[in-house]
Amino acid sequence: QVQLVESGGGLVQAGGSPRLSCVASGLMLNINGMGWYRQAPGKQRELVAAITGGGITNYADSVKGRFTISRDNAKNTMYLQMDSLNPEDTAVYYCNADVTTVKSGIIRRAYWGKGTLVTVSS
Repeated sequence: QVQLVESGGGLVQAGGSPRLSCVASGLMLNINGMGWYRQAPGKQRELVAAITGGGITNYADSVKGRFTISRDNAKNTMYLQMDSLNPEDTAVYYCNADVTTVKSGIIRRAYWGKGTLVTVSS
C-alpha cells in the first residue's frame, strides 16, 4: 500500500525557517497532485499549499510569500520550506497525495500521512 511519511517538524523559534519533507512509498503508478495541510489546536484542518504533477502551485493567503512548496518526482518527495514563522503557524502539518496505483485494477485516491507537529515559540 501507499505510505506518506512526514518529517522536519519540531520546536522552532518565531522567525525560524524549517523545511518539512514528505516521502511517498509503495507500489505507485503515478503521484498526481500533492499538498500540505495543517490543523491547529481547536481548529479545522486547512490547506496550506498544493502542487500539481507539473509543478503548478497554490497557497493559502496566510502563508503566501513565506512558505514554498516543491517536489522531487524522482524521489517521490514533497517539501515545504517555511520562512518567517510565527506562533499562529503552530499546528500539525499533514502531507496529502493523489496517487494512482495498479493492483487488481487502476485505482486513484488520496492518501494522508500521520502528520508532523510544528510548534513555534514567541
